[in-house]
Amino acid sequence: MSFPTEFELMLRARYPILYVPTPEEERLEATIATCAKNLGNRAVYTWDFVDGFRGSANDSGVAVRNPLQALEHLEKLPSSTPVIAILRDFHRFLEDVAVARKLRNLSRLFKSQAKNIVITSPELLLPTELSELVTVLEFPLPRVEDITQELERLLSATGQRLDERELDNLVRSCQGLSLERIRRVIARAIATHGEINTDDLDLVLEEKRQTIRQTQILDFYPTTEQISDIGGLDNLKDWLLRRGDAFSEKARQYGLPHPRGLLLAGIQGTGKSLTAKAIAHHWHLPLLRLDVGRLFAGLVGESESRTRQMIQIAEALSPCILWIDEIDKAFAGLGGRGDSGTTNRVFGTFLTWLAEKQSPVFVVATANNIQTLPAELLRKGRFDEIFFVGLPNDQERQAIFEVHLSRLRPHNLKAYDLKRLAYETPDFSGAEIEQTLVEAMHIGFSQDRDFTTDDVLQAASQIVPLARTAKDQIEALQEWASAGRARPASNYSSLSSRIQGIQQPD
Repeated sequence: MSFPTEFELMLRARYPILYVPTPEEERLEATIATCAKNLGNRAVYTWDFVDGFRGSANDSGVAVRNPLQALEHLEKLPSSTPVIAILRDFHRFLEDVAVARKLRNLSRLFKSQAKNIVITSPELLLPTELSELVTVLEFPLPRVEDITQELERLLSATGQRLDERELDNLVRSCQGLSLERIRRVIARAIATHGEINTDDLDLVLEEKRQTIRQTQILDFYPTTEQISDIGGLDNLKDWLLRRGDAFSEKARQYGLPHPRGLLLAGIQGTGKSLTAKAIAHHWHLPLLRLDVGRLFAGLVGESESRTRQMIQIAEALSPCILWIDEIDKAFAGLGGRGDSGTTNRVFGTFLTWLAEKQSPVFVVATANNIQTLPAELLRKGRFDEIFFVGLPNDQERQAIFEVHLSRLRPHNLKAYDLKRLAYETPDFSGAEIEQTLVEAMHIGFSQDRDFTTDDVLQAASQIVPLARTAKDQIEALQEWASAGRARPASNYSSLSSRIQGIQQPD
């Protein structure tokens, strides 16, 4: 149900107090004005702390710097006059005992009158005593139709026209931005070179990064990693390659649903995070990284609000990759936490979204200790597949050495004995192999020469791999995976030649 339809329904049903958390105050008020006309030209009054009431010549300036007086003024309005009262930034006064009591009284009164209070603010902050009286509505970011209409208006004002393909690309790039930010970035493009063109997509991308940066919840992650940069994990690579075009219009016409996501579980340093970056690059999709710890805040209801904000941004930017790193750190041992149920509510919101989301947001979650995750997260329907990423075998270690040395010494790769390096580094993870090469480079650099195979072996002899320092934990994880609870990311019939032979996008 769209916001205007839901909002009008609430007004007809005489919901007395509505709360719409959104930073887009101007667009929200324009939408409310349209809804008011549809309902028989209801009067719309606005109040804010600085200017008081606006919307009526007789009441202009009433209740300046006095939120309680603003509510008393609404109470005195004739009962026969249908009114929508928009109270801007009123969340700041809800903790006041007198204001909260007056709202509760008005809630009873307005049930029998065609009067509605709409509280607007950039965030949701609602005291417990008002939670049963106030109805919260979500005001989504602009839809494709809204963005198209706004861009066409701006283009018309400049006398410029874009062909259909260029306009579609610009609209897709602007998804996830507020109308105010879209206007700003278009104005910047026009001020730069007098018109709008495809080169301005970089400006839009920078504006998106700024938007996401200000939320302090998601990070916009640049990606240069390719699937060929991953050594081993052939089952996982094959699975990803089959879904390379799954977000295309051709896939929709075929009847394929959007891929939901995957959970990568396994040992630290085995390439789980690298895989998330490679997926985004290979599928040409933006990568959003979520630090689950940022969802939690000290104020009541703020954690749930941040979770909803995260979901809203991810869906607005779709199709995209949402990377949740070390999800086990956030949701392990839910029942034993003394946070008044905040973690459980955040987890419940996230879990429901995973199961019911229709938007093309591909979730890549990584976990080092999957055994601590709740069973609800692991069942089918949350993710398309759960892969276990274990320690690389001899063949995969050779592939990992080859990947790193091809990057570090592409002109001298044949000088290194890859088979010997793989054989002499049993139980090494990909991260430990990379660190071994770094240490070998230090050895060679300190002696003013290039590093050799012997330097790598010397460096490896000085590193104690995690497989030995955390032996019991890793063996428990491998036993868990070998019991058939997850699909192995690796196999022994290598697909490396197939991956290497794929032509990467420019």
